[in-house]
Amino acid sequence: MIISRTPYRISFCGGGTDFASFYTQEPGYVLSTSIDKYLYVIARRQIGLVEYKYRINYSTVEFCKEIDEIQHPIVREAFKIYNIDFPIEITTFADIPASTGLGSSSAFAVGLLHALSGILGIYKTKYELAQQAAHIEIEILGRTIGKQDHFASSYGDINTFCFESNGDVRVSPVFCRPEVLKSFSDHLMLFYTGIKRNASEVLKTQEEKKSINIDHLRLMKLQVSSLRDILSQGINLSKIGEILHEGWILKKKLSEFVTNEKIEEWYLNAMNAGAIGGKLLGAGGGGFLLIYGEPQNHSQIKKALAELFYVPFRFETIGSRIDYFSRPSY
Repeated sequence: MIISRTPYRISFCGGGTDFASFYTQEPGYVLSTSIDKYLYVIARRQIGLVEYKYRINYSTVEFCKEIDEIQHPIVREAFKIYNIDFPIEITTFADIPASTGLGSSSAFAVGLLHALSGILGIYKTKYELAQQAAHIEIEILGRTIGKQDHFASSYGDINTFCFESNGDVRVSPVFCRPEVLKSFSDHLMLFYTGIKRNASEVLKTQEEKKSINIDHLRLMKLQVSSLRDILSQGINLSKIGEILHEGWILKKKLSEFVTNEKIEEWYLNAMNAGAIGGKLLGAGGGGFLLIYGEPQNHSQIKKALAELFYVPFRFETIGSRIDYFSRPSY
């Protein structure tokens, strides 16, 4: 039996440039971090005394005799790639609900591939796990999502990701002093809006306007270098809030489904309570609201957003890992 633990991510700027429609024309650029909220995958190889070869436990439970019978799309395609032709049980659970803007489906894809490769005794690098997970979701399943989430969850820590026209991804850690990273983290607040949404559906409307959005995406890409330099130099950290706010304004121009009246009300309340900036995470339309403000204003901001669920978090540095491995006895 193997248990993989894969972190969720927070993307700060550059989102949207990790789509093939953008990076096949010019390089995409994203800055993000993994956080200490995780998705777990348990993979247990069974002996042959089972009625069904495959048991998949998530929000529902599937019992299947053939791979093609499996309804969970990521599990089905991962089993095909790894040729899982033996009795196995897959169970997944998570710290955060799905469809909330923290990259849950990508974290699951990475964590599942990590667990399956371990079951089979195959070593996969972080890069290989991320690329294969992205291949399943984007190229095989045809989901309208970018590649950044797979890499953020696989690698962990705070990084920039450069997406090349040939599909390669360059991963570069953001170097900054520990006290700067702590101060950055201490300025951030995360609130759950209670609104779930299908990221792929929201992003389809963005893709339909890709020719119109290209200039907005280029401006969002430029923010990555600005934020990276602030963190590396460790000065003017308040400008991070301004960058997030400017990015949020640009993001709302990508699709009419990114925001709504209620989200705008919450954001305005946070700003009036002392926030410097923020954004909705993921595709938009709901999920988690990230707020950046001076620590002394956090209690005031919490009061202004009292109807939302506050989720404390810290940055995470390891990425997807195997937490438990029990060799089968023969």
